[in-house]
Amino acid sequence: MHVVPVPALADNYIWLLHDDSGNAIVIDPGEAAPVEAALSARKLALRAVLLTHHHPDHIGGAERLRDNDGVPVYAPDDDRIAVATHRVKDGETLTLQQPSAHFDIIAVPGHTLSHIVYVGEGVLLCGDTLFSLGCGRLFEGTPTQLLSSLQGLASLPGDTLVCCGHEYTAANGRFALTVEPDNAALKQRLDEVARLRAANRPSVPSTLSSELACNPFLRVDSKDVADWCSRHGASNDPVARFATLRSAKDAFRA
Repeated sequence: MHVVPVPALADNYIWLLHDDSGNAIVIDPGEAAPVEAALSARKLALRAVLLTHHHPDHIGGAERLRDNDGVPVYAPDDDRIAVATHRVKDGETLTLQQPSAHFDIIAVPGHTLSHIVYVGEGVLLCGDTLFSLGCGRLFEGTPTQLLSSLQGLASLPGDTLVCCGHEYTAANGRFALTVEPDNAALKQRLDEVARLRAANRPSVPSTLSSELACNPFLRVDSKDVADWCSRHGASNDPVARFATLRSAKDAFRA
């Protein structure tokens, strides 16, 4: 399976997955035109659309793709995603014939209450739950919910490709560096991101092993992150540390 990030809107990525036979699926198409252009350039036929959550910048192009290409649209059970033709839920496996693919559905409340991710074929299609060097804002859920969601994702194989919904890596990294200024893996990752962005290339996908080494939101139990959170008023509790990190990131400007 080939994994292609398709830039859209201001800083979104629509994920295009395709096989060598010309069959493709797209994940979180915030607009249709970039998908149509990517499909045409690669001579691919769209077979399905997968949605992770209801925000317009992740579903805005789904209706046009559904109607023009006659494809199913898979989404969580949320009335705010009226474009869906099929509902999927936590614990289910989505099996596609063209391209041949299997995805486990995992509920990840936090950014939104109905957010799901798709895991399979070596990729984690995580929408706005996990970003490279960061995580989603708490628009609907609680720190407890989002931390639990992230901890579940952290248990996936380290070589899993993290396919997130936005190009936020450099900004996330600047905050992460204030938390762990001596993290050598983080510094190396930021050097890589700078080179990629200077060449106008996406900074993602990353690998889960890289995120575990660099992303403070996956490292609330590491000594340096815990010490930083303690200095910023957090009690000795993982949820309190996570909430302190998320609040500090919300306020961070650099």
